[in-house]
Amino acid sequence: MRILYILCLVLLVGCKKERFEDKFNWHTIKVTASAYNSTKSQTDGSPFLTAYGDSLKPGLHCIAVSKDLIKKGLTHNTPVKIEGFDSIYFVKDRMHPRWRNKIDIYMGLDVKAAKKWGRKKVVIQYGILKDSLLQDK
Repeated sequence: MRILYILCLVLLVGCKKERFEDKFNWHTIKVTASAYNSTKSQTDGSPFLTAYGDSLKPGLHCIAVSKDLIKKGLTHNTPVKIEGFDSIYFVKDRMHPRWRNKIDIYMGLDVKAAKKWGRKKVVIQYGILKDSLLQDK
């Protein structure tokens, strides 16, 4: 019985679960961040549909990124850590090509929160899958 207990303990300790964040190499950059909402005045007429075709709903942790950031690796579904926020956000939308080095943080229908956030420079970290780096070589 004692051996069985020790064996179970060894298996539990040896089977450490990998955290989501550990699957990525994280890159840091400074960007301008603003906020947006699912309102017709802020979108192209489909306020709950992103340029990638994803459906938005209040409470989702999503961002839109400028075209130049897509070229740096912030592609569709890339995880992003934003200075000042605890959650991980995901790239779900693209911005108009006129913007450079900019993200838009999705704030659902809360226009007051978006206005309060305003526009500011923030440091973000974005994750590139470790496995994808091995495949590129």
